[in-house]
Amino acid sequence: MAEVRNVLGLNRDDLPDYSTIYKSFDRLEMWVWRALLRVSAQQHPQSGHAALDSTFFDRRRASSYFRQRAGRTIQTLKVTTLTDMESLAVLDIHIAAWWKHDTKTGPQVVRRNADDLQSVAADNGFQDWHTEYEIAAHGVEYLVHYRGSSAKAAANNALNRANDYSQRWMAETSYSTTKRSLGDAVRALGWYRQFREIVLMFAITNIEPLCEPL
Repeated sequence: MAEVRNVLGLNRDDLPDYSTIYKSFDRLEMWVWRALLRVSAQQHPQSGHAALDSTFFDRRRASSYFRQRAGRTIQTLKVTTLTDMESLAVLDIHIAAWWKHDTKTGPQVVRRNADDLQSVAADNGFQDWHTEYEIAAHGVEYLVHYRGSSAKAAANNALNRANDYSQRWMAETSYSTTKRSLGDAVRALGWYRQFREIVLMFAITNIEPLCEPL
């Protein structure tokens, strides 16, 4: 990509082989990719207020021959993200081929980032008293939407709306941006490469707004 190299001031001989990133999916552990995502998010101002939500990525783009050989029947990956509600930067991510309930993955993502958070907003898929207790124990205000129309649910949801719960849609905006730019499917064959590919996609989405237009 000569145009890109010229903008960045790079010589072709100084660049690694095209297979370097692909092989790094095998060489680097998942925590390294998650650290890359975190560093990309830290290039944006951090508000301390985040949105917790889930989306899905298609994994059927691999060849049908490979899928049959591997005996792979799972067609989508569930992705739970923590998104800063002001900058839209994705702070952290959890990916699963076997879908866990949101109340299991949500606290795991919040726990890793609790020191940097003041509040987390989430929809009713992340609501149960175990999750609320665990997140509150980390000193993070949990703005979770309650199910039903009881007086308690109505009061809780009204209080959440007064505390910027409506900004939770920012997580869905980050999904839309990523999928429109990079697609809604993974192309790597192995599941662990697919996990790393998704983390890299969100890291790229974090970095893109920081780049000047060519």
